[in-house]
Formats: sequence, structure tokens, C-alpha cells
Amino acid sequence: MTLQTTSLDGRTALVTGGGRGLGKALCEALCAGGARVIIADVRADLAEQAALALTAKGYQTMHHAVDVGDEQQVADCLDAGRERFGAIDILINNAGVDYTLPLAELEVAQWDHVMATNLRGPFLFCKRVLEQMRPLGSGHIINITSTAAKRAWPNASVYHASKWGLLGFSHALHAELRPLGIKVTAVIAGGMRTPFLLDRFPDIDLATLQDPRTVAAAVVQVLQMPPDSVVPEITVLPMGETSWP
Repeated sequence: MTLQTTSLDGRTALVTGGGRGLGKALCEALCAGGARVIIADVRADLAEQAALALTAKGYQTMHHAVDVGDEQQVADCLDAGRERFGAIDILINNAGVDYTLPLAELEVAQWDHVMATNLRGPFLFCKRVLEQMRPLGSGHIINITSTAAKRAWPNASVYHASKWGLLGFSHALHAELRPLGIKVTAVIAGGMRTPFLLDRFPDIDLATLQDPRTVAAAVVQVLQMPPDSVVPEITVLPMGETSWP
């Protein structure tokens, strides 16, 4: 008996923070798997560059500039994607920011920025995308969390708060949306060789980090699980991970 998997052919995926780093790797992997991809990023220039590169290879993509914490911009992004490619049946909440500061130095505006991007953004996208997934009776939401959702280290209080919150939100949606045929997966990604880390920590040991394409490949495998199975949580770590027990 042949195991039935779920093909990405003809499916429409939206990736937030898709202009670079893990988001860009996810967009490339999804396109290679046959999906139509909406590259959403607060940096319009990066989103456009990523889309042009993939379109030049023959893939179906579009880009959209969006502040994930802005309700109207989120609604406009999802509407634009549906108008171009039809109903969105894969959502990957990948956009994320951080300020590496002790609590005494962390500004309220910085706290609000991280929470708006890392937690409010996924809430807004999930809430709105349900309008497209519910009529289909299917769909898959992927929330990119972090080892910061499982343990803590100094000078990252707001990042931990946002990622612990996103992990809890993801598991709650997993329980809530299963009866509707919609899958929800939290991806706990260990350190990657992406601008998110390299721009802030230029002296970091690259040997302790993993290629973002590895995490993207794991996400694609999760998306291709048979229709009657779901992976609520998956952890992908580099062998030299230093932020995990």
C-alpha cells in the first residue's frame, strides 16, 4: 500500500518575512515543490527582489509589502493574494524581530514592536486567513517559533515573551481548528545562518548554526504529511546548538 502524501502542486502559500533569511528559503522550497507563493515582507525592496528571482526561474510568485502588526495591511495582503492566485491554503508566520537588551534598557516602544511583529502579526494573519481556509475545509498554518519558546537566556525578555506566546497560540489553534480540517504546526527552529542573527552578532560561531534551507526542507515535509495526520510541533536544531539543553 502506497502512503498518500499531500502535494504542494497548485496550492497557494503566503510567507511573512519572506524577503530574506529563513523566509526566503521557505519561499524557494515551496516554489520548488510546486506551490504558488506570496512573498510578504515589511521591506518592499527585499520582497520584490525575492519574487523577481523566483519568477525568473519560472515559478509563480508575487510580492506584497506589509507591516504584519497592522490589521488593514494584513487584510489587504491576504485579499491581494487571493485575487492573484485564489484561496490561500498555506500560511507561514515567519516574520520576527528582536532587541537584545536588558529589561532596564528596553524601551516600551521596542517591547510593543516585538510583540506586534512576533505575536500580534500571527494572530491577525491567522484570523483573516480562516476566511479563506474555512470554506475549503482544509489548510495548513505554520508558526515559526524558536528555542526561545522553550527556555530563556538573559537580555531577551520580550523575544522570549513573544515566542512563548506564539507557541501557546499555535497549540491552542491546533486544538481549535482540527475539527475544521485545518492543520496547525509550530516549528521550533534553532540558530540559523541568517541576517536575524548575523547582523546583530557578527562574531557568532557559524559552526554552531544551521543552514535555513534545512529548516525550510523540514517545513515542506510537514506540509506533505498525509491528509489524515498532523504534526503539531517540530524542532529543528543544528548539531552545534548552544541555546538548547
